[in-house]
Amino acid sequence: MDWNFRSAGEMAAALRVGEVSSVELTEAAIAGIERDEGVVNAICVPDFDRARVAARLADEAFERGEDRPLLGIPVTVKESYNMAGLPTTWGMPQYRDFVPAEDAVQVSRLKAAGAVVLGKTNVPLGLQDIQSFNDIYGTTNNPWDHARTAGGSSGGSAAALACGFGALSIGSDLAGSLRTPAHFCGIHAHKPTLGLAANRGMVPPSDPALPVDLDLAVVGPMARTASDLTLLLDVMAGPDPMTSGVAYRVTLPPARHERLSDFRVLVLDEHPLIPTGAAVRAGVNRVADALADGGAHVERYSPLLPDLAESGTLYTQLLFSGSVARFPVEAYEQLRTRAAGLSADDRSLDAARLRGMVLTHRDWIAVNTRRELHRHGWRELFAEFDAVVCPITPTPAFPHDHNPDLLERRLDIDDVEYPYFDQLVWAGLPTMSGLPATAIPAGRSPEGLPVGVQLIGPMYEDRTTLRLAELLEPRIGGFQPPM
Repeated sequence: MDWNFRSAGEMAAALRVGEVSSVELTEAAIAGIERDEGVVNAICVPDFDRARVAARLADEAFERGEDRPLLGIPVTVKESYNMAGLPTTWGMPQYRDFVPAEDAVQVSRLKAAGAVVLGKTNVPLGLQDIQSFNDIYGTTNNPWDHARTAGGSSGGSAAALACGFGALSIGSDLAGSLRTPAHFCGIHAHKPTLGLAANRGMVPPSDPALPVDLDLAVVGPMARTASDLTLLLDVMAGPDPMTSGVAYRVTLPPARHERLSDFRVLVLDEHPLIPTGAAVRAGVNRVADALADGGAHVERYSPLLPDLAESGTLYTQLLFSGSVARFPVEAYEQLRTRAAGLSADDRSLDAARLRGMVLTHRDWIAVNTRRELHRHGWRELFAEFDAVVCPITPTPAFPHDHNPDLLERRLDIDDVEYPYFDQLVWAGLPTMSGLPATAIPAGRSPEGLPVGVQLIGPMYEDRTTLRLAELLEPRIGGFQPPM
């Protein structure tokens, strides 16, 4: 396997002993991008000149005996992160010329760790889609099937990693935006515990880069191997130095276990609000079999599991409650009128989306109270289990669908159509309660498309699912380059 598909850990080891230089790794990555980018469209803002300078400086640092976690390793950054000297648009044409004056805190951490940033990766308009396309940078294609999506909103990062465009990338996740592209493109990603990694500078171009605490949303690492996720998370983790970082530092607890046979795992493949497609169910079962073959204790049911239907509804309301903050008053009033016309018996996710968009503060507090009960339920479950294995979405990557009315789109699950956004309930399962979740490859569909699953763990015990991912990797195949 050429250097472009080596892990960051392998690159770091080779750099330290002089087997390869950062300049060589960077030039190889740039050559790969220039050769293959045209059919994938993952790197929307290349930054090759500065990358070459950073690579030379990294090699000089090695000659001086320096050693930093990512020194000399080529990486990419999701377009939505501020990076001084490069545009941050979130795919919105009105901001095509917006160039921030300073780096996001996570870009600063990448650079401080010695990483060589190759450029920025494509996103959907406003980061609000499960696909990655916009009028500024076009459409990112799935490396395995160019007629299908690479996912969103970190789709450019996932496609870049699958194609060997850098060893690592940083993305974000509110509705599966790290995990869904990883699942669609056959790579690894980790949604950290809510608040574990500072998010300042991962902000719409119209907003100031303030150190705010977000609800649901996180920033996190993407990679081709599970061990690389840990490497990058260690760089990203920690509070913002402008706020709580003044008072404390993060020390994550170690993984609960080091051997697969010691893990207690609950496996889920059915959700009451949406079916699981056959290809994804097969992926979940492959992981369950690997766990059992490795001696892990595997269960398929637990009375301690919080109610999945209520979880999906609560997550949907919380997610969409923040989506209308900038709507014109007239549009918001139309939504309120529509919501008032819903039947009290309508418990569909469509109804939950509409109700969520017009939640009063009083109503939001009631939903949040229910969320806290779910969080406590997860604490009780994780006293009996170490991790939960479940789908990320019900299907592998689906064909491009650019219908501007997202509510009109449909998702085909084994030849039956469902509302497009209903697929978010699996991704929302850990998001609603702020739990960490690690996306791992779990084989291929009959059509040859990647299939992934997520490993959900207890809050702030991110190393537990990351370690479980490492142990499973050799048993279920891990990342394979697109054929």
